Amino acid sequence: MKPDLFKAPDYYLVDDLLSDEHKLVRNTTRNWVKKELSPIIEEFAQQSEFPKQLVGGLAEVGAFGSYIPPEYGGAGLDQIAYGLIMQELERGDSGIRSTASVQTSLVMGPIYNYGSEAQRKKYLPKLASGEWIGSFGLTEPNHGSNPGGMETKFKDMGDHYLLNGAKMWISNAPICDVAVVWGKDEEGRIHGLIVERGMEGFTTPETKNKWSLRASITGELIFDNVRVPKENILPNKSGLGAPLKCLDHARYGIAWGAIGAAMDCYDTALRYAKERTQFGKPIGQFQLQQKKLAEMITEITKAQLLAWRLGVLKNNGKATSAQISMAKRNNVEIALKIARESRQILGAMGISGEYSIMRHAMNLESVITYEGTHDVHLLITGSDITGLNAFK
Repeated sequence: MKPDLFKAPDYYLVDDLLSDEHKLVRNTTRNWVKKELSPIIEEFAQQSEFPKQLVGGLAEVGAFGSYIPPEYGGAGLDQIAYGLIMQELERGDSGIRSTASVQTSLVMGPIYNYGSEAQRKKYLPKLASGEWIGSFGLTEPNHGSNPGGMETKFKDMGDHYLLNGAKMWISNAPICDVAVVWGKDEEGRIHGLIVERGMEGFTTPETKNKWSLRASITGELIFDNVRVPKENILPNKSGLGAPLKCLDHARYGIAWGAIGAAMDCYDTALRYAKERTQFGKPIGQFQLQQKKLAEMITEITKAQLLAWRLGVLKNNGKATSAQISMAKRNNVEIALKIARESRQILGAMGISGEYSIMRHAMNLESVITYEGTHDVHLLITGSDITGLNAFK
């Protein structure tokens, strides 16, 4: 088992912009990743298995509900601290970050923001502790980039709702205890409902044969005449804007997380370039390898500053959906490019499980698509700057 030798790059001294609390949270998560995640992740990714034993540790470092108030079990941290946790987790593996960001932003977030006080008290503490795992049901077999076209529906049956439909590509689905599910009422209005494991007609088959996010568990949410108690509907917000606002929080976390994957690939490639000798000298002494490494650290630095500034805006309630889209799109794109260039520096060793690079590259092929595809985020920016909607 190779030791985790990761050393985080900080070319523009971005640490000077962080508070002592930010650095404590970041370092706590970084140390946990080195101790608990790095030694086992390659094996679990190779086996396409989710490491369930990490759930308790994720809860302990505040990865579940980091910005949810302590009275509901959260850590009460700010948005930059949340981003740094996501960065460190994705430095370990995108799939593990996905587990945490779904739990926080897509399950706990809507229950806290849109739920009743009774729902907050019932669900949030158990989700924060990792006793319960949650999933978020928006994407459907026929509706990915157009969630407003969803076909999942529910009817008012007097003392309960009757839910029918299906969601797919859902992180955590096969192991979830609760799912925040979005469906249309009889008037076509979108609402969120909390569906619990054990409700008759609710099944969660696992999605197999993935080449990406292999250490993350993915599945479907299927609803066949599921009786959902009326107290399980989220009462404080409805319409398509409700789930899209949840996605803003998740996309923000991804903008930070992708930096972690990029940093890990860069750090691996830099170390290898200094140690690997060809033609009588380290390959890092050749101009083309230095060009690759110089471009990587430049893009990582730009991404760090973009994420930090976005975190400041988010803390102040000023971050727009379009700004979040820009950061998600840019940071995932540079991370994927860095993974590919790092693989080239390592040559054939770059595809080996002895190194993390190919695993990051495969994971990022999914990250660049989920929570809004790469092209959709580009159009969100285009619409924002022109005032012209490309989606209509």
